[in-house]
Amino acid sequence: MFTGGVLAVQPILQTRELTFTYEGQPTPALDGVTVDIYPGQKVALLGQNGAGKSTFFLQLNGVLKPDRGQLLLDGQLVTYGQKSLSNLRQQVGVVFQDPDDMLIAPTVLGEVSFGPMNLKLPKEEVSRRAHQALSFMQLEHYASRCPHYLSGGEKKRVSVADVLAMDARVLLLDEPTASLDPQNTVLLRTALDALHAAGKTLLLSTHDIDFAYQWADRVLVFSSGRLIADAPPRAVFGDSELLRLSGLVPPIWYAAAHTLQKAGLLPPGCWPTSSTELQASLLVPHPPTV
Repeated sequence: MFTGGVLAVQPILQTRELTFTYEGQPTPALDGVTVDIYPGQKVALLGQNGAGKSTFFLQLNGVLKPDRGQLLLDGQLVTYGQKSLSNLRQQVGVVFQDPDDMLIAPTVLGEVSFGPMNLKLPKEEVSRRAHQALSFMQLEHYASRCPHYLSGGEKKRVSVADVLAMDARVLLLDEPTASLDPQNTVLLRTALDALHAAGKTLLLSTHDIDFAYQWADRVLVFSSGRLIADAPPRAVFGDSELLRLSGLVPPIWYAAAHTLQKAGLLPPGCWPTSSTELQASLLVPHPPTV
């Protein structure tokens, strides 16, 4: 189920000029978005409210059908027929910002079993997937609990387990750190790292700039429905004009490193993403800046 893999040349998801306008709205929520997503990537989606991030996720999962453009899964065009959509949604799972929008069963085990049951899998396979997903998200002891009475962080982990039990290869997480305390944010980060190590492709929409900077290897910046940047985090946050256009600010560790480089306390090109990395960088002797 959770197997790793080498980054492939073939994208797992592709969009071509994806465009969508909500009924009654004067402007597109997505406007000609073209992007390739490769297996094993950790992608952060950034942008202000209304920039198009959530709509992009709903397109990738087939909840919304584009007005214009194409979506491809493993190089095959998604046709939006029942069979095509069923395959897409098994491969690409969405974890919504509010986990209560996803929780429907009276127990955590029942909740995580619901998706595989709808696939009409044998009972043994449903049980195997559900228990493996619970174990992966460290939720075994919550199996008989009612998910509606769990904490916000625990509900988020149940929502992720829901998607894992479907054996999804791509996880779309909409604002996963919203309303989480620091401890649960760390637990979520640990879970995401484990999922990535297990070969999952992760796309994460967030307003948490610092989290995105520390976690992602690729950043997509949306503004007014358009994709205006697609680059590694350091390239995005080093572009002052892009930050101005998108309404973003530099992450705290990027800003700190920039200040220390200007003061000659860090060598050029040294970009720590945490206090531990910053301390280690400061202890390494380097030639003075001329």
